[in-house]
Amino acid sequence: MNRLGQEPSPYLRQHADNPVDWYPWGEEALERARREDKPILLSIGYSACHWCHVMAHESFENPDTAALMNAHFVNIKVDREERPDLDQLYQGVVQLMGRGGGWPLTVFLLPDLRPFFGGTYFPPAPRYGMPGFPQLLEHLAEIWRTRRQDLETQAERFREGLAFIAAHGLDAQPVEVTGDDVVRAAEVLLGEVDPTHGGFGGAPKFPNPANVALLLRGWRRSGREELLGAATFTLEKMAQGGIYDQLGGGFHRYAVDARWRVPHFEKMLYDNAQLLHLYAEAQQVKHDELWGRVAHETVRYLQREMTSPEGAFYAAQDADSEGEEGKYFVWTEAEIDAALPGPLREVAKRYFGVTPQGNFEHGRNVLEAPLRVDTLALQLGRDPASVRADLAEAKRILFEVREQRARPGLDDKILAGWNGLMIRGLAFASRVFDEPGWAVHAARAADFVLTKMWDGQRLKRSFQRGEARIEGFLEDYGDLAAGLVALYQATFDAKYVEAAEAIVERAVALFWDEEKQAYFSARRGQTDLLPPTYALHDNAAPSGASTLTEAQLALAALTGKPSYLEQAGQYLSKMKEAMSGNPFAFGHLLLAADAYVDGAAEVTLVGSRARLRELLEVTNRTWAPTTAVIAHDPANPVPQVLKETLEARTPVNGAAAAYYCHHFTCERPITDPQTLRERLSSGSASQSWGTSKD
Repeated sequence: MNRLGQEPSPYLRQHADNPVDWYPWGEEALERARREDKPILLSIGYSACHWCHVMAHESFENPDTAALMNAHFVNIKVDREERPDLDQLYQGVVQLMGRGGGWPLTVFLLPDLRPFFGGTYFPPAPRYGMPGFPQLLEHLAEIWRTRRQDLETQAERFREGLAFIAAHGLDAQPVEVTGDDVVRAAEVLLGEVDPTHGGFGGAPKFPNPANVALLLRGWRRSGREELLGAATFTLEKMAQGGIYDQLGGGFHRYAVDARWRVPHFEKMLYDNAQLLHLYAEAQQVKHDELWGRVAHETVRYLQREMTSPEGAFYAAQDADSEGEEGKYFVWTEAEIDAALPGPLREVAKRYFGVTPQGNFEHGRNVLEAPLRVDTLALQLGRDPASVRADLAEAKRILFEVREQRARPGLDDKILAGWNGLMIRGLAFASRVFDEPGWAVHAARAADFVLTKMWDGQRLKRSFQRGEARIEGFLEDYGDLAAGLVALYQATFDAKYVEAAEAIVERAVALFWDEEKQAYFSARRGQTDLLPPTYALHDNAAPSGASTLTEAQLALAALTGKPSYLEQAGQYLSKMKEAMSGNPFAFGHLLLAADAYVDGAAEVTLVGSRARLRELLEVTNRTWAPTTAVIAHDPANPVPQVLKETLEARTPVNGAAAAYYCHHFTCERPITDPQTLRERLSSGSASQSWGTSKD
């Protein structure tokens, strides 16, 4: 066993038995490279990554290949989920070489950490137009010995290129964002929507939840029905496709085809967190049984398979089991026939699209659900209720059979940021679907992170084996703060606003670059990044700058403090040009921009819990995505953190009242639930009266 055997990361431990002399990233490895004047072979991946496993089996487990690595390089293995800053930085090497990024990431560095060559997966022998990995190792080792200056020159070019990438777009002049910017960005995205299968572009196809949400926001501001239709059509196609686990709930990482049929089978916490929130939003926009089913099944999956005993959420589930991609999830027709009694077979096979030839490798089927139950019942000439009952029983049986299979590996890291995303999604969904137990679960996760990973000054990124490790990155601070403000709006426990305030203020202190008017990904002064990177783009998970801005806007609304709105506006105006030029890369930040334009909108509900019930139900059922919610019973003390917003807001003649406010100005109180629904639906464009003290 090499040094990785004692590492907490499951991904690093997967490589503990390799004959490679692996080091984890740290001073021991970096000092050895400097002392022995040897280049570094840096390999970055994650535990649920299929091609990471392939390269490990083909190359890192091969004694001859390992001997070449050990002889010529200091070999460092990094879990990208633990060090997203290193991954962000060195993915730039592959981009500068004109190739697509991805994992495993394989980069070669000088001892001073400047990269001189990189790629992703390398095969064991030449194929796919790539050199064999052993040949590449020998070639680079020979250049190191005989043409060192060539590598020095290349490394300096890469350093300059990485510095350019890191700060690209940050020289733009600030320009105030407007609602029209949101609409135009949504219209750009609309032009890339696949009209046949939904989603953006062709294969491979990713969920892109923030960009789907942006289509909805564009519709909210413009009334263009095409934007709404593109969003709901995409949600329907994803829910019916194989990218969604039709038996166990939860979404796989992405589809390898344009039809959402065949997924890459890993399941990531951050995907399911964002998609849960998105389907809950869709339920507010337009009630649909499908949205509710997806949300409830996804939460059951998370509670069953992705929750620690303390209530926090694990990071990921692998694509492979028993060394084979998707084996746990796919079925042959014969396996379906053997599992189900005769009366259920036809219904299940028709519903799930099961065929003898299959839609996956070797005649196997990824289960999909291309037909709605009512449509299937019509085709079968049966009552929809009986078909629905048969399907429920077939699903139950197939799920129990699947449970007997070898499970995919579980990455049991608890990541602060990813938990923040799930707290946000689960808390919001609890309101929409009237599931208070979901808010309780979100609170358990929040309490765990705040107790075990936050000391009031610094947030740790990862918790595993009883230990909090690794200084948090901006995404941890931003994601957790956004989750906490969402959790307050589900529980109305002011301690979560207080915690969010403390985390946001520390994030600005640790990550804000006053010169560039932007946020670093890692805290200022971190010494092992060359150069430091900025948190800019929203990718599969949102940028920490985007979620931090979202949290600041919510805090402005909840606390009544203009400083939060000003900080958010400062960053958004700096990024206006970049957002407008490439909406795909800033989907979540554009959602924050939408909230900023509405001026820290919030509705304060005042009255006893019993009297507030109807008003609260309206706020939870009405789609008002930029409006924060406060609730207070005047019989209780006013929390200090909410004192500014709650001052002078009282029931009206004993009736519970709703105060709608934006730009720190409130309108006349509302006591009628239908009037409140209409006001929330109309957004913040209506005329305001009085001041925040009225």
